Amino acid sequence: NGLFFSQPGCHRLPYAMNELRAASMEAKQGPRSRTTQPIVTGASVLAITYKDGVMMMSDTLASYGSMARFKSVQRILKVNGASMIGASGEYSDFQYISDILEDLTDEEFDIDDGATMDAKQIHSYLSRVMYNRRTKVNPLYNQLVVAGYKNGGYLGAVDMYGSTYKENIIATGYGMYLALPLLRKGWRADLSEKEARELLEKSMTVLFYRDCRAINKYNVAKVTKAGVEISKPYSLPTQWSYKRFVNPHLSE
Repeated sequence: NGLFFSQPGCHRLPYAMNELRAASMEAKQGPRSRTTQPIVTGASVLAITYKDGVMMMSDTLASYGSMARFKSVQRILKVNGASMIGASGEYSDFQYISDILEDLTDEEFDIDDGATMDAKQIHSYLSRVMYNRRTKVNPLYNQLVVAGYKNGGYLGAVDMYGSTYKENIIATGYGMYLALPLLRKGWRADLSEKEARELLEKSMTVLFYRDCRAINKYNVAKVTKAGVEISKPYSLPTQWSYKRFVNPHLSE
């Protein structure tokens, strides 16, 4: 036996056997799988800073492909007393992100040192989560909007690749094309809460007319010095009697 284990490479036998066992177990479990496309998705999230903080708005639809399947889904989440996030894209991935953030806030509560994550820290953390999953070729199919208040409003975005930026006006999904120009035109740093809400509602109405993955049922959320507040779902007035709506082929 001594001669056997003194031969070159024999000290690696236990390691090699463990590797073989692991490979065998993986083969029995079947091939590794990855999400190749989102299945149940949410549409645009709009958010702007205003005089007193940050306001965010999204509809409550989660589409199964092209089917308007789930019509009462909330895609804005309160993280803690001074931060919230909104999400477009795959809803199950958003649920996974929500669970991660809940675990973090529970850990903070357990430590009980009085420290809580602010929106900037949550923004940075989510960028690492998204980038980590991207490098594993198993991304989380979301566009995230992070909002918070600490000595003023904070608003940032994270995409599925982990890329981040901070802005006063953010739109995701189809809103990047249709709503963002309207928000830029109407935004001012000194907007009142009423003006900020009217601007978001105007932009969301345009999206409802033009985005086939949108629904006329919305949540509006705000984060200010007083904390986070998310409204109950409500609808906006619409009008379908425009000439172009009645007759799209009308030539003028």
